[in-house]
Amino acid sequence: MKLQTNLVMAVIALFSFSNANAGKHWVATWATAEQVVEPHNCPPAPGLEGNSIRQIVQTSISGKTVRVKFSNEMSKVPVEINAAEIALALTAGASCDIDEASSVSLTFGGNKSITIEPGQLVTSDPVKFPMSTRQNVAITMHMGKASSTDVTGHPGSRTDSYIAVGQTSDFTDAVKTAHWYIINAIEVMAEKNACAIVALGNSITDGRGTTTNGQDRWTDNLSRRLLQNKKTSRISVLNMGLGGNCILNGGLGPTARSRYTRDLFQQEGVRYVILFEGVNDLGGFGDAEKKADQIIEVWSQIANEAHELGIYVIGAPVMPFKGNNYYSENHEAGRQKLNEWIRTTDLFDGVIDFDAAMVDPEDPIRLNKAYLFENDYLHPNADGYQQMGNCIDLSLFERKGPWKK
Repeated sequence: MKLQTNLVMAVIALFSFSNANAGKHWVATWATAEQVVEPHNCPPAPGLEGNSIRQIVQTSISGKTVRVKFSNEMSKVPVEINAAEIALALTAGASCDIDEASSVSLTFGGNKSITIEPGQLVTSDPVKFPMSTRQNVAITMHMGKASSTDVTGHPGSRTDSYIAVGQTSDFTDAVKTAHWYIINAIEVMAEKNACAIVALGNSITDGRGTTTNGQDRWTDNLSRRLLQNKKTSRISVLNMGLGGNCILNGGLGPTARSRYTRDLFQQEGVRYVILFEGVNDLGGFGDAEKKADQIIEVWSQIANEAHELGIYVIGAPVMPFKGNNYYSENHEAGRQKLNEWIRTTDLFDGVIDFDAAMVDPEDPIRLNKAYLFENDYLHPNADGYQQMGNCIDLSLFERKGPWKK
């Protein structure tokens, strides 16, 4: 009888929700790329099982009605969530503190608990949860059975999460870890003109070299600029960067060519994609010029599929890496070949030339020294990511309506 009552209430709530939001649609305001978390990045003691975890994210566009996605897509064992809440966070990750009065319980088909089977992605029921632009949001999960060694997550969160013992809302003595686990996306019910940009990339998009809890990746800086521009103020930015990722083979996490359908096209409200990846392929073993040809094939396939879905495609040349172990004459030749195609192909609807914006003016195949992180000549520092966000022409994202041939 209790289950039947819950189902009836869920149906009534869904009917009321549909009437109240006629003419609107779901748009992801935050999302992250998932992988099987490597052993050294798995949840630290006390672990997830039987405990509570609070994770902080910073969203893009505002909204009043939200839903949250949770992923067990990469794992081989079920995950139990006994209960979950969403609340306004008081910091961008530097603390676990929340605005207690803002906390809202999440449900799944009217139930507070859910078991996520291996390979599954689940979405919570919609809830009223007003939040502003670039809002710091805390997602708290009270876990039942959950592995801490086989877990779906995002290692490069650049944001602290907090694990507390037991089913609790007291995170005073919580263990801190700079990784996200299981959380996948936050979506808002938005007006017709709202949409999302999704950036596919590696560690440079993921934000290696940024400030932990600083929310200063190039995608964050782009988001802030879009929100300040009247013509783009209802566009979110979703970061699908994975550290160590490759397009073709190897690397960390699913390759770009194996994950693009999920990470790009299955995001709610996507109108634009940015393709900015390739340095880990070109800098690895093998002939980089041949790899450039293979990357061109993959980028062409993605662009054609995106256009069929009405999605605009923006290309971004690979930035220089002279001075890094990746560099050789062959690897540089591959980079130049790929970048020339990106800049000239008619498959793309625009180009963001991070390469030109970030080079050393005295050596155009080396990163500007002012933007180096740990002098590795590969990753930018926080100033470099600011420069990347600032170099983007916002008119690329002022188009009205879907792509048409």
